[in-house]
Amino acid sequence: MAIHRNCQGTSRRDCLKLGLGALLGGGLVDALRLRSVAGESSGRSTSCIMVWLDGGPSHFETFDPKPDAPAEIRGEFQPIHTRIPGAYFSENMRRLAAISDKLTIVRSIRHDQNNHGAGNHYMTTGAPTRIPVSCGAFVSFHPSMGSVVSAERGAPNGLPAYFSIPSMARSGGPNFLGARHAPFVVSDDPNQPSFRVRDVAIPRELEDGRALSRRDLRSRLDQMARYRDRAAGDPVLGVDENYQQAVSIMNSAAAQRAFDIGREPEHVRNAFGRTTFGQQALLARRLVEGGVPFITLYNGGWDHHSNIFPAFRQQGQRFEAVVATLIDDLDQRGMLDTTLVLVLGEFGRTPQISTLSDGGTPGRDHWSNAMSVLVAGCGTPRGQVVGATDRRGYAAVERIYAPENFVATVYTKLGINPDKILYAGNGRPTHLVSDPRPIAELM
Repeated sequence: MAIHRNCQGTSRRDCLKLGLGALLGGGLVDALRLRSVAGESSGRSTSCIMVWLDGGPSHFETFDPKPDAPAEIRGEFQPIHTRIPGAYFSENMRRLAAISDKLTIVRSIRHDQNNHGAGNHYMTTGAPTRIPVSCGAFVSFHPSMGSVVSAERGAPNGLPAYFSIPSMARSGGPNFLGARHAPFVVSDDPNQPSFRVRDVAIPRELEDGRALSRRDLRSRLDQMARYRDRAAGDPVLGVDENYQQAVSIMNSAAAQRAFDIGREPEHVRNAFGRTTFGQQALLARRLVEGGVPFITLYNGGWDHHSNIFPAFRQQGQRFEAVVATLIDDLDQRGMLDTTLVLVLGEFGRTPQISTLSDGGTPGRDHWSNAMSVLVAGCGTPRGQVVGATDRRGYAAVERIYAPENFVATVYTKLGINPDKILYAGNGRPTHLVSDPRPIAELM
């Protein structure tokens, strides 16, 4: 599997070196030490699959081409017709253009956080960072959308409420909500024949009788006095609680079904593409079927300071084919009405095409004044473009929205009040979103 890096050189391997292994790829029991399946469902069956394009995808090469701009702005690709009257996508987005009557593109979200760490935090939490952060920083000043959904909604059938595949975005954590609402990360490749999510079943080397015996021994130990005083904050008790949650998931038929991607017919698996990302998207759909309310599909490698045009001819077209298949598949199954699909990154890219001083190939740099976000499903009106950028793509100029409005839209669609007040560990009240008004055209 390719290792994708942004301009700061941060990779999943670097994350592990920073001590984040339990979040980014540990087993189930380790992950459950950092999150739980706590929280009651709001009773709504809505879910969200957020496709996170880490690095910041270009709006020019995706959903907001500028064919009348000078060559140094418009780039190498041609605009193509969509099923939305008067709207054009870049030629790289052919599959999505063909089903554009099932989705909406928002062209007018903008903010002022022009580096990866801050932009990632703003778009995944709805809260700007309070202090300057470095471009490659892992930032957590406010809970991510997935963690809030975990705390507010929970999930049925013993499954975790928040998944991130195959790794966690740098601001995808729970902050003051507590580590029990961190995502359960599925780092294994579902495109491999040997795919098996670690620890969702009793290890094959353990006979059932031995496993039961061990659980019985733990149960007896639980009766010891030091386990009765829950206020003591015994760390061993926390481990035991996570162990019990792990056992619950191991015994969950819904969990077993959701992870068993081999149950899918061959023609369905082939439609998604026999690639890592294609099968990850299919796994996300299966998790939604199992009742999971929030899944992040982390897709790296979109920080195109150079080599942007060859990259979009390959990476861009492969990605959009998978997203188009996911939306089509949900629609055909009657699931798109209750499943919100989002495609975005931390910002857009500069209008002016840059050439590196070392003779590198053309690229575009960070640009938070303009970006494009794809939204489909969960009651979103179909076949529209919301807002606009100026004729050269420098800035959003019509129906301008902030990340707060975007995040408030997601919460509202998932049955969560975006104006709710949360309380941090120090008891300080914090608005879930400072501006709780959703994007009107998406409601």
